Amino acid sequence: MIIFFTSPIGLGHATRDIAICEELKSLTKEKILIITGRPAYDIFSNKGYSVHDVYRPEKFDIDNLMQLRSPLRWLFKYFMYYRKCKIIANEFVDKNEESLIVSDEDFASIAVAEKKNRKRVVITDLMETHFIKGLFSVIESRMNKSMQEMLKKCNHVLIPDIGDDIDNISYIGPVVRNLSTTDRTVLRKRLGIDKPTILVSIGGTSAGRYLIEMAIRAYRNLKTKMDVDLIVAFGPSLSKFENSYTNFRNIGFVDNLHEYVCASDLVVSLAGRSTIDESVVYGTPGIFIPIKDHFEQEQNAKKLGYTYDDISRLGTLIEEKLETGRTNRTNVKNGAKNAAKIIMEMI
Repeated sequence: MIIFFTSPIGLGHATRDIAICEELKSLTKEKILIITGRPAYDIFSNKGYSVHDVYRPEKFDIDNLMQLRSPLRWLFKYFMYYRKCKIIANEFVDKNEESLIVSDEDFASIAVAEKKNRKRVVITDLMETHFIKGLFSVIESRMNKSMQEMLKKCNHVLIPDIGDDIDNISYIGPVVRNLSTTDRTVLRKRLGIDKPTILVSIGGTSAGRYLIEMAIRAYRNLKTKMDVDLIVAFGPSLSKFENSYTNFRNIGFVDNLHEYVCASDLVVSLAGRSTIDESVVYGTPGIFIPIKDHFEQEQNAKKLGYTYDDISRLGTLIEEKLETGRTNRTNVKNGAKNAAKIIMEMI
């Protein structure tokens, strides 16, 4: 058996793990068990996987301007959440003695598997975190050191990025889900897209409310100059959204958001890794605005030339990107197969 411990913080971990699991199903008849929490649970469940909804992660404290508040308090809450996850993970690891442990940034399960000397594979974008500044940053430094020691002892560490392999670390390339069809014209027709279209996505949390508001404002002005459509994916955590401007399409929370990314002409999103990778692999131009002071999103955005302050000039950026058009990224390969092959070697 393969047990996937998938972090339910956001949706990016779940979407890339589904991509890997789909590849694994074509290579082995081993049972795959998923341990996670909502909203990731819903994605796996809808795809027919055996999945347990047991994790309850702490939410980031984001203000109305999409800025991270009280990172030290969040780090403390995350540590308490981590301790609870270790208890939960221990039960599943004990029940399945011959299983391979695969963790997508659920470090609690890796700590448990290490203690029991079980084979383990980690999927992660992070080798360290930088949420805390100033005097209390020493606390985070100690946590980073523990995490790095844990990663060194794993059988394999998979990083969904381009890079050179070293020791037990393999750079597998961006991991995205396969499309139901590679014919983009067919895909657009199926999804009801017939004009130049902007997709706004905020992932699995409500943190991107401000981005949606600013994108709608920019679109409203753009409509006076261009014949374009706007699709907004509010996600599973933003059920209530009031805006006087209703001339856009709300698709809520859908399992095939990656196909909307491919079918659209521009994606505007928070700077989460999953949507960025889909944009790159499918060749759809993107504008990625990070949550302010969220170090991981700020790093992701910086690599692509964006900062939090770009949210104030969203209209100009959207216009520029639409005029530039789509990019040919056929040379960017999906890393899901690489990940599945490495995991298979551990069985």
